[in-house]
Amino acid sequence: MTNTLKREPTDLMSDSESANGGYNPCFLIPCFNHGDTIADVIHSLTEFGYPVLLVDDGSNLTTKEILAQVAKQQHVTLITLETNQGKGGAVMAGIRQAKVLGFTHTIQIDSDGQHDLESLPSLINASQAQPNALISGKPVYDSSVPKSRLYGRYVTHFWVWVETLSFDIKDSMCGFRSYPVIQTVNVLDKVRIGRRMDFDIEILVRMYWEGCDIQFIDTRVMYPEGGISHFDALWDNVKISKMHTKLFFGMLPRIPKLVARHFKPSKPVTSPPLGECDTPATATHWSTQKERGTVLGINTLLWIYKVLGRRAFNLILPLVIGYYHLTNQRARHASEQYLQQLTDYADSRGLALPSNLTSQQHLLSFGHTMLDKLAAWKGDFSLDNLTIHGQEQFQPLIDNKQGVLLLGSHLGNIELCRALSRRYSHIKINALVFTEHAERFNAVMKAVNPNSELNLIQVSHMGPDTAILLQQKIEQGEWVVIVGDRTSTSKEQRCVWADFLDKPAPFPQGPFMLASVLKAPVYLMFGLRDDNQANPHFNVYFEHFSDKIALPRNTRQAALENVVQRYAARLEHYAMLAPLQWYNFFNFWTLSKDHDEEH
Repeated sequence: MTNTLKREPTDLMSDSESANGGYNPCFLIPCFNHGDTIADVIHSLTEFGYPVLLVDDGSNLTTKEILAQVAKQQHVTLITLETNQGKGGAVMAGIRQAKVLGFTHTIQIDSDGQHDLESLPSLINASQAQPNALISGKPVYDSSVPKSRLYGRYVTHFWVWVETLSFDIKDSMCGFRSYPVIQTVNVLDKVRIGRRMDFDIEILVRMYWEGCDIQFIDTRVMYPEGGISHFDALWDNVKISKMHTKLFFGMLPRIPKLVARHFKPSKPVTSPPLGECDTPATATHWSTQKERGTVLGINTLLWIYKVLGRRAFNLILPLVIGYYHLTNQRARHASEQYLQQLTDYADSRGLALPSNLTSQQHLLSFGHTMLDKLAAWKGDFSLDNLTIHGQEQFQPLIDNKQGVLLLGSHLGNIELCRALSRRYSHIKINALVFTEHAERFNAVMKAVNPNSELNLIQVSHMGPDTAILLQQKIEQGEWVVIVGDRTSTSKEQRCVWADFLDKPAPFPQGPFMLASVLKAPVYLMFGLRDDNQANPHFNVYFEHFSDKIALPRNTRQAALENVVQRYAARLEHYAMLAPLQWYNFFNFWTLSKDHDEEH
């Protein structure tokens, strides 16, 4: 490899750094026999004022002469590879040279004119704003794209998603990128990466494995008429297939780390002493604590379960939960607080509790329940996996096609009602939810099982329109499921205080008011995993709560408090049966500092 330098490296670095506050980029252009287009490409970059590293990847004599002329420009450095190394080899040589010259980022541009440089300011701005990230173009094609190339990209996208257990890499083949030099060279020093067309794909996957954030901007990509393509349909596809095989098996031991990446650490918080409630200055509403699994996390868990099986999932889960337990201080503290309250309650009554009541075991139980939920929605559980307590109560409802209101909770796994409905396929289940995640969650459940009969109804408050909609569904013989253990997202103070584990806790009044308006039979349902059995097995408790909840106007508050206390008592009863299956990871016994002040 030979270099043609115009200025000393220190001069290059000081000029750029003084103008860009430490962000010191250069353009990197790998070139192999694109003599006809290279001069125009370099000219189009002049306005940005950054130096250009031009890599001659063993081009023919005609192209070498053109490159020599182009390299006479003051801002162009020519790097000559004596023999063709492939696109990846040329890019790696350029990035390593950029490090020698003191550049912080290399902005890769293809020499054939495919990239629409109108997107370049967006790429540079994103790179400046996130200097530790790799920024890549996400192609927007016009009609000139060969269909075989377009469809082939989707195959590669699929494998990259598998190899990273994420959808973070939107496109892995676009050569329009900004590489953070130090992070990239560190990866290149660790492992031998493909030197041809497989490079663009492999470097993104391996950078992701090393924890590098990868962001994308839309960029138009054109295929000029008569353009030269160096893609060998046979050998490059063979190399790419070999690369994907290597990356797949490289992904397997990294599964815990890759899954844990979806559980990003919370910002540090100062926890009050164990056993104390959050004060108004520290408490936050449960709805502000975003679900950490997210749609992508759910899909990741599902993929592991489907491809590797439950046994492999169970081996991986403790590692993921260990990371989550270590980094999520808020969830850990909430778990410890609940377990302490539970222990005090049991001790005061001489009740026995399991010996493994730790916050880590509590979070591990939550991980197992996440898999149980997915399996239930996928249809993997049947009545053989269930022991139903109270079947004599719901059988007449089935026979008479009676619509009912089911009161559930975040204790155990209420999704087990799916296993029940598989036997009674005519039952339609409607779940009422109060978060902004309803549409995304509904989409995930449909992806898990397109034949799912559950409909998620998203509401922001309990208004007359909600009551009318649900009344119609009950009259049609459908079931409506609503949880009764989390306060409203918008009117938090509209709650009813009831004793739970010997301590007053706020319960939402909405579900119970709604039940009164609907005048429908109300049943409780709790699905608790039996952890003493080797194969997945659950105890489903279905019990009658009220033929009709009545809240007379002149005694409404007293009647409401009575109903909520009865619900809290049953919740307390089942929490003692399965103490680690309580999944309210927030301070259950207090309102947040942001509660609504209206009365």
